[in-house]
Amino acid sequence: MNTIQYLEDQAARAERLAKRITDTLTVEKLLSFAGDRRREIEAMVGRRRQA
Repeated sequence: MNTIQYLEDQAARAERLAKRITDTLTVEKLLSFAGDRRREIEAMVGRRRQA
C-alpha cells in the first residue's frame, strides 16, 4: 500500500466512524482528521503533477 492509498484509507475510516457515533466533539475531530488527510493527499498529487 502506498502513502496515498494509506491516507485515503485513514480518511475513509474516520468518516465511517464519525457517521456511527453521536458525540459531537468526537465527530468534529474525526471529520477534521479526515479533512487533513484529504488535503495531504491533494498536496501530494499536486506535487506529482508539477514534477
